[in-house]
Amino acid sequence: MRNLALLAALIVAQPALAAEPLPVSATPLTIARVFASPSLNGPVPRGVKLSPDGKWLTVLRSRADDRERYDLWGYDRASGQWTMLVDSTALGGGRALSEAEKMQRERQRIGDLKGIVSYSWAADSKALMVPLDGALYLAGLDGKTTQIEGVGDGALNPTLSPATGHGGGYVSFVRDRRLWVGALGATPQPVTPEESAATVHWGEAEFVAQEEMARFTGHWWAPDDSHVAVERFDEAPVGVVTRAAIGADGTKTFDQRYPAAGTPNAVVSLWVVTPDGKSRVQVDLGPDPDIYLARVDWARDGKTLYVQRENRAQTRLDMLAVDPKTGKAQVLFTESAAPNTWINLSDGYRFLKDGSLIWWSERDGHGHLWRFAKGRWNQLTKGPWVVSALVGVDEKAGKAYFTANRDDPLAMQLYALDLAHPAAIKLLGEPGFDHSATMDKAGQTLLVTRSSSTQPPQVYVADAAGQRLAWVEENRLDTAHPLAPYLASQRPAQFGTIKAADGTTLHWKMIAPAMEPGKRYPVLFSHYGGPHSQVVTRGWASPLEQAIVAKGFIWFEIDNRGSANRGVAYESQIRHAMGTVEVADQLAGANYLKTLPFVDPAKIAIYGWSYGGYMTLKMLQANQGVYAAGIAGAPVTKWGLYDTHYTERYLGDPRAVPEVYAKSDALGDAAKITDPLLLVHGMSDDNVVFDNSTALVAKLQANEVPFEMMLYPGYTHRVGGPKIGPHLWDTIFAFLARHGVTPPK
Repeated sequence: MRNLALLAALIVAQPALAAEPLPVSATPLTIARVFASPSLNGPVPRGVKLSPDGKWLTVLRSRADDRERYDLWGYDRASGQWTMLVDSTALGGGRALSEAEKMQRERQRIGDLKGIVSYSWAADSKALMVPLDGALYLAGLDGKTTQIEGVGDGALNPTLSPATGHGGGYVSFVRDRRLWVGALGATPQPVTPEESAATVHWGEAEFVAQEEMARFTGHWWAPDDSHVAVERFDEAPVGVVTRAAIGADGTKTFDQRYPAAGTPNAVVSLWVVTPDGKSRVQVDLGPDPDIYLARVDWARDGKTLYVQRENRAQTRLDMLAVDPKTGKAQVLFTESAAPNTWINLSDGYRFLKDGSLIWWSERDGHGHLWRFAKGRWNQLTKGPWVVSALVGVDEKAGKAYFTANRDDPLAMQLYALDLAHPAAIKLLGEPGFDHSATMDKAGQTLLVTRSSSTQPPQVYVADAAGQRLAWVEENRLDTAHPLAPYLASQRPAQFGTIKAADGTTLHWKMIAPAMEPGKRYPVLFSHYGGPHSQVVTRGWASPLEQAIVAKGFIWFEIDNRGSANRGVAYESQIRHAMGTVEVADQLAGANYLKTLPFVDPAKIAIYGWSYGGYMTLKMLQANQGVYAAGIAGAPVTKWGLYDTHYTERYLGDPRAVPEVYAKSDALGDAAKITDPLLLVHGMSDDNVVFDNSTALVAKLQANEVPFEMMLYPGYTHRVGGPKIGPHLWDTIFAFLARHGVTPPK
């Protein structure tokens, strides 16, 4: 443990939290209520979209009696009236999802949702396509629905072509490993060949594209419906792992092609196909077959296909301009990572009518917007802050809209800039709120979501100047809100900073219970710690935090070096070094907590899930005696078990740097764990497979290291629900109580 003199040099003084009794009228929030319906977050819509003509706004809303089931609602902007367009309980037969559909939902992090989980607008704004229980429906604005015939079971990635809508156009989807296309009103037909090898898939995204690249489709329509670009991948080179889905009623095994770090990936190719399937041209992706197909887009006029090609090491990203008639490609430009860093993929780009491109890049050390025109680059945003998303572009007015943390590292704000004079950036959002937004294609109307630590997410429609026109969901915290009975007991979040060993500023968040003077309180120290994530923000957090605080615990979390939205130098410190600087920075947070007079230094328990579970293990191994207990949920224990695209991005190829993997794994030092450990894992997890925990269990047992374990049959990487969620947290608090981590009496 660091001595206090060194710690004093690292700490930035923060105001002490005042002791404050709970109001007599307050109702404490319970863990059970957090997981019950209706959601305490209030009526937060999902999938908010504007119709192509901008006249309608549509959302997915959960039902009051089932927080996980969603229906489709529409708002007529002219009349100001809401209408339920599709009632998810009135259609479909509750068909069980195929394994492919289940796994795709897990990779989209919507595996717990029911009813309508996605939909798309027809280009003419007269109808919407709604997938539900294996069928596809066209929903009219009058609430009437018709089923699209000839789809069959197990259709994946259904898409409406962009050129026409209800009166024509095409519907496409993947079934039986082939791409099917049909004119609306006609029976769909396969447009890709039937191949004998079961490892070949057409029109679908391969595993790592879905899991790690946020690319969930494998086919892309040209804007005039003349062609569709189609991915083909062959998993034959990919190793087979037997994934066990252990449930309450038995065990199912799946032979899954899983590209573990250092092993072959699927072989990917790209083709341009006509809607009738009679013409098929292969795109030249270059001589190296071991690449990633990162993104695919059509030019606005449909004459060029743009393909982002990433090398296996993820240090180079080429933008290819492809002639769809011949498949010939040329490199338009290349994005190269700085030494000891990597390329972060992004959806922050937009091709404009004049042929120029607005492009997100970290080439100057922070994520910023650039414009590429006639072979030259012009930087649009700059400074020691990051752009998180390109929201939209108004080409007529020459304006770009984006979210960034320019004014507050803990809150994304909404901004606009003039493309001709980009230095004049205008703030459109409201300070104190964390924002996200989308925009119509013309750049005229904004859909803004905002929240704060005291306000659940609110969604509104705004004009191009950022002025609110109408609430989509105000989510007002009034007496009718599900959170209303517990508002008086809600505790404020406080934010502060400390210094890492190298002087880097680290941000923390704390929520403390109502405390009595002179007493010291336990801490549930939550962490994630991994790359591409930021946990300390001013946005709305899960009510679970307040329920934990209501039990008499202090909630604390800190963003370590290696986490997102602070620039390349900050994030890349974990390259070839996972489990090092993150552990040191979390320790600095623990040492800070121990200086606070209201914290019991002997009762700091750590909790994390996924990468956070891995962090729990590394923290217990590195800092024996610092933490009272640790909970590791679904931890990665051996990075060689995890997939290529994620793991090699940060640790390199294990065939070239085995020593990096040996040091980063959580198995080699398992015997160093001396503090109480609770291991939790879903037994059907296909993300961090259960083998990670069984490997750890064997290692701990072989070294006579005591630990406790709770397993959840049938559950994947997400362990929760109205009954299982409370069970998990009751298990955690019972474990903490057995080891003396309890509030003062």
